[in-house]
Amino acid sequence: MIYPEAVQFLYGLRLFGAKFGLENTFKLAALAGNPQDRLRFIHVAGTNGKGSTCAMLESIYRAAGLRVGLFTSPHLISFRERIQVNRQLIPENEVVRLVEELQPWLKQFPAGHHPTFFEVVTVMALNFFAEHNCDLVIWETGLGGRLDATNIVTPLASVITNIALDHQQWLGDTLAKIAAEKAGIIKPGVPVITAAEAPEALAVIEKMARENNAPFTVVAADVNPPQTSKISAALSRAAATLPLPGDHQRINAAQALATVEVLRNQIPVGGAAIRAGLESVDWPGRLQLVTRPSGQKILLDGAHNMAGAQALGQALEKHYRGVKRTLILGVLQDKDWRQICDTLAPLAGRIFTVPVSSERTAGAPELAAACRIANPSAGVVACDSLGVALEKSAREEFVLIAGSLYLVGEALELFGLSPAGIRERALNEWHAGPLPAVRR
Repeated sequence: MIYPEAVQFLYGLRLFGAKFGLENTFKLAALAGNPQDRLRFIHVAGTNGKGSTCAMLESIYRAAGLRVGLFTSPHLISFRERIQVNRQLIPENEVVRLVEELQPWLKQFPAGHHPTFFEVVTVMALNFFAEHNCDLVIWETGLGGRLDATNIVTPLASVITNIALDHQQWLGDTLAKIAAEKAGIIKPGVPVITAAEAPEALAVIEKMARENNAPFTVVAADVNPPQTSKISAALSRAAATLPLPGDHQRINAAQALATVEVLRNQIPVGGAAIRAGLESVDWPGRLQLVTRPSGQKILLDGAHNMAGAQALGQALEKHYRGVKRTLILGVLQDKDWRQICDTLAPLAGRIFTVPVSSERTAGAPELAAACRIANPSAGVVACDSLGVALEKSAREEFVLIAGSLYLVGEALELFGLSPAGIRERALNEWHAGPLPAVRR
C-alpha cells in the first residue's frame, strides 16, 4: 500500500457515516491493545475555540519540554494535520502502516456495525501517540462529546470552551441540550475547566461536574483576581504578543492557562514556558492575515456558525476599523447560513458568494440573495468557485474569506500555504444519524 491508497481506503469509510456511540471505538481500541491506557490526555470539547485552545495547550506544554500529541479535526487541507507530535504532521508512511495494521481488526466487526471513519482515525491516533511515547496528548472531540469516539479516554482534565448553537440537528436545539452533550466528557474526579457563559449551559455543566465530584473552574472573560491572579498575570504578560488576534482568543488563552494552573501539581510548567508557548502558538485559518505578492491583504477566518461570525465582526471592528472590505463568503447548507449572511454581509462593500468544496455546500445564488437582503447597498455577485471570486476581487486591497473552514482550507491550498493533499479535504465529509437521548 502507498499513501494515496491509504487515503482512498479512509475515504471509503465515509460510506459508514458517523454513528454516535462508544462501543465500536472501545472494541477497536481493545484490538489495538488499548493504547489509551498508556497515555495522558487533556480532553477538549465546546462549540467554538476548541482548536485554538488545543493549539495553545500544545504549545505551552511543548515549550515546557514535553513530547506532546495533538489530535484535532477537521483538517484544512491534509489529513495528516489531524495527528501531530510536537506539531510535526504524521508522516505519510506512518499513515500507511497504521491503516494496514487496522484492516484485519475491522473484519472482526459484524455487518451493520463497521467502524466509521472517525472511529478508525481515533484509534490510529491513539496507536501513533502511544508508539511515540507522548508525555501528554491534547485531545479534541469531533462532534458533541458524550458519544464522540474520543470519549473512551479518562483525561487529566476536561475542558469545555463554550456553548453556542451549532449542529442542532444532532446535538439539540437549546443551549442546555448542547451543553449536556459537551459535558458528557466529564469523568468522576477529573477537573473541569470551562469558559461557557450562557447561564443555562453553565448550569448543566456545573451540575454534571457536581454529580461526578469533579473540581469545577469557570474562566470568565475578564479573568478576575484573586482566584485566578496567576492566570491573569501570565495572560497580561503574553497578551501583547499573542499571535492569534481577537478578544475570543484572549478567552481561549485564559482557559488554556487555567488548565495549566489546575494541573500544575501533575505537570509543573514555569512562567517562561507559558510565555514562550503563548507567544509562539500557530493555528492557521483563524483571523489569519495573508499578504499576496501584489500587496493585497487577505484575512482568512472560518466563522462557520453564528458565534464565530459574531466574533469575526467584533475582531474586524477592533483591528480593521475603517478598512474598505470585500467579502468572499461560502457556507455549508447545514449551518445557519441565512443568519451568517445577516451578520457578515453588512461588514463589506462588495460581496462574492461561492460554493464550498463540499457536497453539503449552500448554493452561491442563495447566499447572494440573502446577502442582498442583509446589505442592499453592497455589490453582490454569485461566483462558480473560489478561484473565480479571487480573480474578480484581485484589485481589491482587503479581502475577507469566511463562512467555512473548508473554504479557508481551499484558499490556503490555492495560495500554496499548506501541504497539498490528494483530494484529502473530502475526507472531512460525513453524515450522521440521530443522537441517542441522554439517559438520566
